[in-house]
Amino acid sequence: MAEHLRTGSLGEQLACQFLERKGFNILHRNWRFKHDELDIVALDGRFLVFVEVKTRSTDRWGDPEDDVSPAKIRKLMRAVDGYLDAFPTELELRFDVVSITLKPHEPEILHITDAFYPTLDEQS
Repeated sequence: MAEHLRTGSLGEQLACQFLERKGFNILHRNWRFKHDELDIVALDGRFLVFVEVKTRSTDRWGDPEDDVSPAKIRKLMRAVDGYLDAFPTELELRFDVVSITLKPHEPEILHITDAFYPTLDEQS
């Protein structure tokens, strides 16, 4: 497995553990719709939360959450549309980011709730 895939997989595992400790119920990991993927889908109270996980082995090139670009949000929204077609819900939707930097002794984890609000442009 390529190093960046191992880093991403470790980050998603750490994010799930972190969110579960905060009381989230993880419903899906790596849920795919066509060529798009949702890293984590979870329940948090009245919210169905779509969590994008960004992991870096170092902060040398900036913070991981900076990689959630408008193009990435458009891809996420395509996957969310597919998810909601497969699993209709009355819950409120929320879009979070979990940013992880793998520090030498302990990972640095930042959970950004309501990280973005998709607009109509981002849904096309």
